[in-house]
Amino acid sequence: MKRIGLLSDTHGFIHPRVFNFFANVDEIWHAGDFGNIETADKLAEIKPLRAVYGNIDGQDVRVVHPLHQRFRCEDVDVWMTHIGGYPGRYERYVKPDIFTNPPDLFISGHSHILKVIYDKKLDFLHMNPGAAGYKGFHKVCTALRFVIDGANIRDLEIWEMPRQEAVLDL
Repeated sequence: MKRIGLLSDTHGFIHPRVFNFFANVDEIWHAGDFGNIETADKLAEIKPLRAVYGNIDGQDVRVVHPLHQRFRCEDVDVWMTHIGGYPGRYERYVKPDIFTNPPDLFISGHSHILKVIYDKKLDFLHMNPGAAGYKGFHKVCTALRFVIDGANIRDLEIWEMPRQEAVLDL
């Protein structure tokens, strides 16, 4: 059993409440747009980190974290990328693989909109944790926490905080 903390689109800022939310996870996964390598390093200091780079990330992040990660967690085939789309609207560069070799769990970021959608056509779960940072158009900062137990993905929890409150805490 693995407890996972999932976030993306931090854009150089992680609110201390996110660290509290991730206190009991085994791993942290970041679906891109760290904003800088220091943000990635902060996460890696508290828990093992799996991550991909996003479109705003510079070379400092890109040399450490790949564009895509495809890996197994317990018995779940996971594919994480920053710009991947969602069921019915996958990005063109993931479509060939997603249709011929679908994962069990497809994770993307970029949209700043939290989405957890089961793709009935391709028989897998899609997660987008939204945006944990305060930069962007979103009104609420979000992150996810869940358990992977064998082939089961369960106990999904959402952390959310009004973006305006995160800005006031600066």
